[in-house]
Amino acid sequence: MKIPKLRWIIAALLFLSTMINYADRLALSIVSRDMRAEFHMTEEDYSYVVTVFLAAYAIMYAGSGYLTDRLGTRRGFAAFISTWSVAAMLHALTTGMWSLAAVRFLLGLSEPGNWPAAAKAVAEWFPPRQRAFGVGVFNAGSSLGSAIAPPMVAYLTLRFGWRFAFLGVGSLGLLWLVAWLLVYQPPHFNRLLRADEYARIKSEVQPPGETSAASHVDWRKVIRMRQCYTLILARFFTDPVIYFVIFWLPEYLRKERGFNLQMVGDYAWVPFTVAGAGYLFSGWLSGRMMQAGWKLPDARKFGLLISALLMPVAILAPLVPSAGLAIAATCFITVGHAFFVSNIQTLPADLFPGHEMATASGFSGMGGAVGGILANLMTGYVVQHFSYAPVFFMAGLMHPLSAALVYWLLPNRYFQKD
Repeated sequence: MKIPKLRWIIAALLFLSTMINYADRLALSIVSRDMRAEFHMTEEDYSYVVTVFLAAYAIMYAGSGYLTDRLGTRRGFAAFISTWSVAAMLHALTTGMWSLAAVRFLLGLSEPGNWPAAAKAVAEWFPPRQRAFGVGVFNAGSSLGSAIAPPMVAYLTLRFGWRFAFLGVGSLGLLWLVAWLLVYQPPHFNRLLRADEYARIKSEVQPPGETSAASHVDWRKVIRMRQCYTLILARFFTDPVIYFVIFWLPEYLRKERGFNLQMVGDYAWVPFTVAGAGYLFSGWLSGRMMQAGWKLPDARKFGLLISALLMPVAILAPLVPSAGLAIAATCFITVGHAFFVSNIQTLPADLFPGHEMATASGFSGMGGAVGGILANLMTGYVVQHFSYAPVFFMAGLMHPLSAALVYWLLPNRYFQKD
């Protein structure tokens, strides 16, 4: 049996895996106040649990990219999603801060694999002019996952309790795994790909030698390259901003804006839905600019520039008089980050050969997770002793800083194709 438009089916699977990934990680923030009350945890205690997750995330982000290059996209992705789904379901068995921290650590070890594996799948199936759109598609899944998690988790918690909510959300990944194993192989080896479609794309996608599992990857060489450490720095400063929205927005709305759990479920999805449109548009824009004659590096960097112009609006979120305006300002965070991510996560495929790109992507994500650890510890202290205003102020400045670093450190000559 042949499946028409197979690469878009694969893009849809990547979208769904990212949606499930974010729903699994966001579930805790939706019920955090209820769990903190039951487990007698303070806001700083909660920040420590989040930090445990981010520490594991940082450790394994680099490792997951290396493993993806070694195992290949199909097997690597299967290993990651099966592990994080089980970890998400194990939240239902927690009895206090330390057991919660333990399952968050396991979740943090397995969830980062989604990104280098998805980026590698996009590089295997999409030509350079469409890669940013492919990355935008699967990253849009993070927006849908973040958007559906508040109402879904709030409903399941109010109806059945928070433990059942974790079981329900976690089981989605195991269903996805079946479809992935049935459908995915790189184009050159995929028996479900129609011959006419293969003929159209085979000269534009990575050759078989770059899609096979690599026998050896020199990660020490990769991390020393200017291309790699620039991406690490860029994500070190910017990833903490979206982590703040994911882990702290429900807390902010309940503490500073007087929301209850039902109201969080009703309104906290809005910034993430706006971000979904941003992911798709920014990925499309990059390809459209290349069709109009822009060089590949210039098209990618222009997306970063748009992000830098949008993000400072975040500074207004704690200063405006109403919760609606605060959520609107937060939308600038999520859509600005979407423009940044659709392009920064495409750069490893533009800068590195196929057998090294997931490793480079993993190291860059590790930089983002380390930044997230430090920023999260600061957030827990600042919001408990002062307010959210300083955190929003810093969130508005990180993407302009990182865009400037990429323009400075990665001139066009460092790209494989310009």
